[in-house]
Amino acid sequence: MSPDTAVILSAGLGTRMRPLTLTTPKPLLKLAGRPILAHALDRLKAAGISNIIVNAHHHSDQLAAFLKGYPGIIVSEEEELLETGGAIMAMRNKNLLPDTPFYIVNGDTFWVDGPTDTLLRLANAFRPAETDAMLLLARAAGAVAETGRGDFLWPRDGSLKRREERDVAPYLYAGVQIVSPTLFATAPPPPFSMNILWDQALAAGRLGAIVHDGVWFHLSTPDDLERADAVLDAREVGNTT
Repeated sequence: MSPDTAVILSAGLGTRMRPLTLTTPKPLLKLAGRPILAHALDRLKAAGISNIIVNAHHHSDQLAAFLKGYPGIIVSEEEELLETGGAIMAMRNKNLLPDTPFYIVNGDTFWVDGPTDTLLRLANAFRPAETDAMLLLARAAGAVAETGRGDFLWPRDGSLKRREERDVAPYLYAGVQIVSPTLFATAPPPPFSMNILWDQALAAGRLGAIVHDGVWFHLSTPDDLERADAVLDAREVGNTT
C-alpha cells in the first residue's frame, strides 16, 4: 500500500545556487516556467498523497506565501537549521507524521518518470518488514548536470554500499525516499543528517534502493538550472507534468 503522507525538505540555504538563492529559496527557483517545488507537489498530488508537510527556514515567508495556493499543506518552520534528519525529528515531535511509512522528497529535486510512475515504483519496492528506508538512486552517467564522485556502489553480485573516499560511484541519491518510523528509533538529537540513519540501516541490512528509470536533474548550481531548462525547453525528455 502506498504512503498517504509526504515530507518535502525545503529549509536549506542553497549556498551553491547563489546568487539566485540570496533573495529566493531554492525550491521556488523557476524550472520550465514554474517553481521547482510546484513540480514536486504535482507529482505527489498525482500519486494520491493527501498529507504533505513542508519545512521552511531560508526565506520561509516566501515559501509560506507560495504554499497558501495549496490548501491543506502544513508548513513546519525551523528557527534554526536542523538538517535533513533533524527536520524529520522536529516534525515527529510536533505529531505531524504518521506511525506508518511516508515519503521524503527534497524540495529541489526534479525528475521525469520512466515507463512507470516513480513514486509508485518506490512504494511497490518497499517492504517495511525488511527495510527501514527505500531510496531512489540515479545513474551518474545519465544525470543532467555535473555529479561529482557519486554516492553509492551497487555491484551486480553484491549489496548496496557507500562510496569510499577514493571511489567514483555510479549511483547518486536522487532526492526521493520512503522511510519507516523505525528508521528514527535510535536517532541522535537534532541537528543531524539522514546520512547517519542510512548508515545505520545499511549496517543492519535494512537499507533498500531502486534505480530511476527516467531522467533525473541534479539542480545544485545556476549552471545546472540553466542546463535543465535548456533540455526541457528543447523537449529532449518526456512530459514534465
